Amino acid sequence: MGRILVADDEPSFRELLADILETAGHEVVEARDGEQALAALERGAYDLVLTDQRMPGIGGLELLRRIRQRAAPPPVVMLTAYGTIPEAVEAVRLGAADYLTKPLPSPAALLAAVDRLLVPEVAAGPFVTADPTLLELLELIDTVARRDVAVLISGESGTGKELVARRLHAKSGRAGGPFVAVNCAALPETLAESELFGHEKGAFTGAEQARRGRFEEAGRGTLLLDEVGELAPALQAKLLRALEERSIRRLGGSADIAVDVRLVAATNRDLAAAVAAGEFRQDLYFRLAVVAVHLPPLRERAGDVPALARHLVAALAARHHLPEPGIEASAMAALQRHRWPGNVRELRNVLERALIVRGGAAIRAEDVEPALAGAVPSDAGAVPLSREVREREALLEALRRAHGNREEAARLLEVSVRTLYYRLRRFGIS
Repeated sequence: MGRILVADDEPSFRELLADILETAGHEVVEARDGEQALAALERGAYDLVLTDQRMPGIGGLELLRRIRQRAAPPPVVMLTAYGTIPEAVEAVRLGAADYLTKPLPSPAALLAAVDRLLVPEVAAGPFVTADPTLLELLELIDTVARRDVAVLISGESGTGKELVARRLHAKSGRAGGPFVAVNCAALPETLAESELFGHEKGAFTGAEQARRGRFEEAGRGTLLLDEVGELAPALQAKLLRALEERSIRRLGGSADIAVDVRLVAATNRDLAAAVAAGEFRQDLYFRLAVVAVHLPPLRERAGDVPALARHLVAALAARHHLPEPGIEASAMAALQRHRWPGNVRELRNVLERALIVRGGAAIRAEDVEPALAGAVPSDAGAVPLSREVREREALLEALRRAHGNREEAARLLEVSVRTLYYRLRRFGIS
């Protein structure tokens, strides 16, 4: 959970954002304008800043510029009206981590954006496995970590590719340096070069100051390029040059900048097949795959499900400040029968839903079977259990436990009665 600063001059919208974020467990501090936001940043550290783009006095872009000048700037998410999306894209060019439109499409859209910036892909911690193939692979990873070579990690969505990359970093001689992860699939083509290599002042409209890219930010550390197979051909060529010459050139710049980075790439695609189809550069593939490892899907190591489930439930219970529940035998049997198209991420989501609905009580078969019955085919990736679904079920469970008494339900959920009434209206619960 993060400490989040919300800056918006509309009190009702600011309170709505705070309510959604606090419900998800974040600590929120509100600011009515850019000046008050800067004062809050002087008083304490924040994990994330959400700011409206247009505010009186110090607006969102100026606030972003000043935040980026700080020694350790938190990521900034820009809030923008539908009619000013081009300006929001410009904000991303200037260093915003993301932007959201006003009014919000849904509370889930806000929480998904926050999660992308604050929550790792898979629950942090060691790989929990007794599978011989995966144990052998982890031994290889630990050996390779000591050699400063590029590594390509492949596997289906949710198998733990970022976790492997972090393990490589932690066991390498670069462990004292930064670990920087970039989701290539989420980079708009127009922003990707600036994001990776940085830009000089005046490189494009709105570039009022020079900005380091991810290669420079990862200096003397590790750079993870997740979903590297989604990079556009032009950027593939520039990435190859950076790897071959161990230097980059900022957008709009004329000087080469030496970079000392250990590159790890990850993909859920078959990159060799993409090379054969002419969709990915062969020379770049060979540069990335000096060592290639493939993570097996969870369905191929079903024997790991019980230990994984217990590990994840313990971590999730601690995160949500709930008692660590047991998992009844019937529930564990249902988990072991499932094919897990979304892999460990899907298992984590199913267990988080059950944990929240049960409030820390033992997880039963009926708590997991509805989610398992709604699973998607394996080629669709992870099964998203939206926060809206989880929140609605938590509301209903609290009302059931409170026998319909709303004040008691609010106490069980640890929210105000006003907040409870707002959520009941939002979900159409009478």
